[in-house]
Amino acid sequence: MPLFTKESLERLRERIDLVELLAPYVQWKKQAGTYKALCPFHKEKSPSFLVRQGDTHYHCFGCGAHGDAIGFLMQYLKLNFAESVEFLAQKFGIPLSYEEGEVQEKKEDLAPLRSILNDTADFFHKSLVEEGEGKEALAYLAKRGIDLAFIKFFKIGWAPHKEEGLFNFFQKKKFDKKLLGEVGLVREASGKSRAFFADRITFPILDVTGNTIGFSARKIKEETFGGKYINTPETPLFKKSRILFGLNYSRRRIAKEKRALIVEGQIDALRLIANGFNLTVAALGTAFGEEHVEKLLKLGVTQVYLAFDGDEAGKKAAAKVGQLFQKEGIEVLVLKFPSGSDPDLILQKEGRAGFLSYLKKGEGYIPFLIRMLSEEVSPKTPAGKNRLVEELLAHIEAWKAPVMRYEGLKKIAEALQIPFAMLENKQKGEPLVVAPVEKVESKDKFLIDQDRILETDLLRWLILTKGALADLVNKNLQVEDLKDQPCQKWIGEILKLTLSQGSFDLLDLASQMEKEETEVFDLLFSKKVNLDKAKEGMVEVLQRILTRNWMQKKEEIRQKIKEGYLEEEKVLLLAKEFDLLNKSPPKVVVG
Repeated sequence: MPLFTKESLERLRERIDLVELLAPYVQWKKQAGTYKALCPFHKEKSPSFLVRQGDTHYHCFGCGAHGDAIGFLMQYLKLNFAESVEFLAQKFGIPLSYEEGEVQEKKEDLAPLRSILNDTADFFHKSLVEEGEGKEALAYLAKRGIDLAFIKFFKIGWAPHKEEGLFNFFQKKKFDKKLLGEVGLVREASGKSRAFFADRITFPILDVTGNTIGFSARKIKEETFGGKYINTPETPLFKKSRILFGLNYSRRRIAKEKRALIVEGQIDALRLIANGFNLTVAALGTAFGEEHVEKLLKLGVTQVYLAFDGDEAGKKAAAKVGQLFQKEGIEVLVLKFPSGSDPDLILQKEGRAGFLSYLKKGEGYIPFLIRMLSEEVSPKTPAGKNRLVEELLAHIEAWKAPVMRYEGLKKIAEALQIPFAMLENKQKGEPLVVAPVEKVESKDKFLIDQDRILETDLLRWLILTKGALADLVNKNLQVEDLKDQPCQKWIGEILKLTLSQGSFDLLDLASQMEKEETEVFDLLFSKKVNLDKAKEGMVEVLQRILTRNWMQKKEEIRQKIKEGYLEEEKVLLLAKEFDLLNKSPPKVVVG
């Protein structure tokens, strides 16, 4: 069933202003109805990134980047297709309608909830920097080296000890009491409404659009009730197990560099981001889990740095979180801080250059694990070494990538001076961890389906050229000749729209798109292409598709002949057909 109704997408299409959308990411210069800027997709000194006034597409004459509003969000912010549509709806204030049968929480209009949280973030911030009660919190932050500019940039706030001010603010704003509970700002206790956040420094948690979706709050006095940190409870906007604090500031760089820096605390994360390490994220109160890992995997991360506190708890957390990434084939480097230190203290004492030196000396996961476990189990005795090896092998056995398991075993053998062969086998010669693990089917069909790989290339050229090459496709290919069902459907739809309307954009397709089909569109912008060679690229992919189909047709005939059940006359006809095919390999018609 489609995700979005056609009516809501039409309203969204009419409201989108591409120049406005791109303004936070480029510095526009207007010249005679044309907006130019330095391209956000590559380094350049002269602006070659262009949008004509009223146009719905951008184009870079330097690197060939091209697309519409959805394409920009998918390429630049690495949002998926559905997220891009929802981003645009939030940005331009258009409520989306979802087709009947979609998840209920998605059908709810979340704009009022975001409005309440954004206004409350302003209230908390004002309470810190302007109200008298915030002086103690300002003094605490100053002791930690956090100045007013930092506070204002990240909109740090203060939830007052006395609730009257906050409730007066809610009343003045005429916020609905039910919605205040729904966003986690008010809770009922003993028949009375109480503020969820009180007597704490607040850190707004933002989504990719910059809207507040919740808060993390830290107490600065022991007598304040509750743990050191508390976070917004689960709400329609806030799912703690899926949220990475700081990702709104770090998403772009993480996706670009395919690496991330993970810390434990919110202040650690913000301090690092402010110092130029804007690839930093932190979990919110709960242990870093598989859903957090999956979120970073979707951004293409291949390497993570763990910058946890230098105490025992920090080491154990690094071992646990590192294992989650190593299991998925992600390289882990652990930063080794002095006992009692954390990233915030390192930056205060040693500055950016000092922290960078720790980053450059990041320790591999296996050496870190050996060092940590050796503090509990001495490798100096045979029994101790045996126990240490067993614990290390238990970690490696869970890793999915055979090469990483193999390399892990090599590092253990070298570090503990054990023959590699002893680690390859259990007692009595049974295979140990280097044996192939059970095959895990990829969640991403694009990685294993060669037909989809090929036909997505064709779909990409059609979309990036706004259908300009549709005639070339029509001359050479029947839509029915395509093998991948989603690609077949959407290539056919684009050809139909182009022939009937002369053009299309991605919003033309969104109202007809099934939820499971968005996977194909999520992959369209994962590959960089040169639009100056679009025609050559399209000819190449068409040739590959025609050749594939030609070879498959020959193989089908060969298999029928080999079956041996056909009459001689039928076999002769098939042999003749095979011979004709073999003598006339397909060639793309360009003219």
